[in-house]
Amino acid sequence: MENEILGNIHSFETMGTVDGPGIRFVCFMQGCPLKCKYCHNRDTWEIGKGTNYTTTQVLNKILRSKPYIEASHGGVTISGGEPLLQSEFVLELLKKIKSHNIHTALDTAGSLPINPTIEKLLEYTDLVLLDIKHINNKKSIDLVGSPNTNNLNFAKYLDSHKIPVWANQVLVPGYTDDPNDLKQLKEYLSQFSNIEKIQILPYHSLGKFKWEQMNLDYPLKNVHDATNEDIQKAKQILGIE
Repeated sequence: MENEILGNIHSFETMGTVDGPGIRFVCFMQGCPLKCKYCHNRDTWEIGKGTNYTTTQVLNKILRSKPYIEASHGGVTISGGEPLLQSEFVLELLKKIKSHNIHTALDTAGSLPINPTIEKLLEYTDLVLLDIKHINNKKSIDLVGSPNTNNLNFAKYLDSHKIPVWANQVLVPGYTDDPNDLKQLKEYLSQFSNIEKIQILPYHSLGKFKWEQMNLDYPLKNVHDATNEDIQKAKQILGIE
């Protein structure tokens, strides 16, 4: 274990139910290159923080949860922050998880350029939960502080390698709910054959307190939570139930 790669981890969740199929063990990696105005995990942004773990230590935690993971046809989801920032650690962890025949999912915005390590870790990934930050590049820069180029290129890579995807769109009133943008998103995603599900994730302000705890100004303090009506309108445009 002395020579193992160390990962900076923010936290774990042992009973995740919204991070892929079944009950999931969720590992939240520390660090994110994006600056999403709606982020409800503001404390995961800083790179190099969190708690150091080896892949063996994380695997041992996961194996303690294996009985209910298997009973629910669940698995393990590596989330963040942005897990691709620590791609070498994630690669080794995914290898070990797959050696125990456990389903793996990666929750990512695909916000980094694809490199050989990322390509390799995707070989051990059964499902990608891909956050589409914004289909409009200019609006993406305003909303998350970064162009959508890597994000959309990542979606193309996943399709070309036939890696199953659940595409997620956070519905933020006044930011991601423009009907024209949603139509463009639908058209973009329609070209791919690997997308199993498109999910609308309604914006909520529950993470505001984390910004306040860090003495930071919350960027969306004047934005209301997405309503059921907002969600239904978006689903209708995207053609999902």
